[in-house]
Amino acid sequence: MHITEAMKIAFLSLWANKLRSALTLLGVVIGVAAVIAVVTFVNGINGYVAEKILNLGADAFIMCKVSPATTNIDHYLEAMKRKDLNMDDYRAVREGCKLCSYVGAYAFKLTGHVKYGEKSLSDTMVWGMTPAVAVTRDIDIDAGRMFGESDLEHDAPVAVVGSDIVDNLMPGVDPMGKEIRVDGWVYRIVGIGKKKGSTLGQSLDNYVFLPMTSWMKQYGTRDMNMRISAKTAGEGAAMDATMDEARVILRARRHDSPGKADSFDMENNSNLMSIFADLTGTFFAAMIGIAAISMVVGGIVIMNIMLVSVTERTREVGIRKAMGARRSDVLLQFLIEAVILSLLGGVVGVLLGIAVAKGVTLAVGMPSVIKLWAVFAGLIVAASVGVFFGVYPARRAATLDPIVALRFET
Repeated sequence: MHITEAMKIAFLSLWANKLRSALTLLGVVIGVAAVIAVVTFVNGINGYVAEKILNLGADAFIMCKVSPATTNIDHYLEAMKRKDLNMDDYRAVREGCKLCSYVGAYAFKLTGHVKYGEKSLSDTMVWGMTPAVAVTRDIDIDAGRMFGESDLEHDAPVAVVGSDIVDNLMPGVDPMGKEIRVDGWVYRIVGIGKKKGSTLGQSLDNYVFLPMTSWMKQYGTRDMNMRISAKTAGEGAAMDATMDEARVILRARRHDSPGKADSFDMENNSNLMSIFADLTGTFFAAMIGIAAISMVVGGIVIMNIMLVSVTERTREVGIRKAMGARRSDVLLQFLIEAVILSLLGGVVGVLLGIAVAKGVTLAVGMPSVIKLWAVFAGLIVAASVGVFFGVYPARRAATLDPIVALRFET
């Protein structure tokens, strides 16, 4: 029997029992949809964290009291006893690190209150930074300018604001040169940051950048958790050499004894992403396990339905064998039906998984990225389930005695 004829018969058989076929697909649909949705979210979140949240290029690194990606509670508690980094540490690295192309320092307050006229915004992130941070963290200015070294030296009351500040506090007004109050202190706007959008319903444009000295003058230096960011001229070996040079400078500055651990943490983009990828990888593995259980259940359902189909079509099998059909023809017929059934479930699962992922993205802003390999993997796994669980019913049909099958009454 030609394979196209076998596929045609399989489709006709499945169409004749539409409701049963649809219910049979559920396990495979749920399993594939879960895999596609999770892979889409994991890839989207990993990319988003690297680009928007960590915001470190392949040629940049940070030095801080405690790493923002610390997951070990013992290390975190120990690190919190360390001395804070300060402006003298920053100046030592800036002046002594010959392999660093840029060195900057920054700190931030998460819950600033910004006011212009009678309008105000709460929970604004207020950053204090040196001008070089705009380069080390790839901060783009849409209008105006970034404050310079002279602003830093003179504690200038100037600010660069995010688009949320402009859109909510001064719509229809040219913001350049306008004065705003940040937690009661007055600052003059000299620049507007490029719009970043939002994620998980949280805006990334509700911020104010201040010169580091102005920020410290307002908020003080106690528990400010300052971080030093640096950019190297190259990647790979150059990155390692630059980080080693900066580490030696900071260890000497902070009087770390030879043989003892650093009194600070150092991270680059690859280190931070590997830590985050481990976390998302654990979540991914757990979801894959759940999806695998669903696929096994779906496969068992397919096998049972195919066994029912073999029983219902026993007389049909007997007639085909009496007309000259070989065992391989019957085996192929029922195996193709099982594979088509699981593949249809795979296709529906892929579409459902993508729809769920994009629906969540539109609803709450969670980033998602569709990967073609995940789509093909889902379809291949679905087809494999059909083959694995369809072999037994197909072999049972193929080994029926034609005389016994012809006598069979449903």
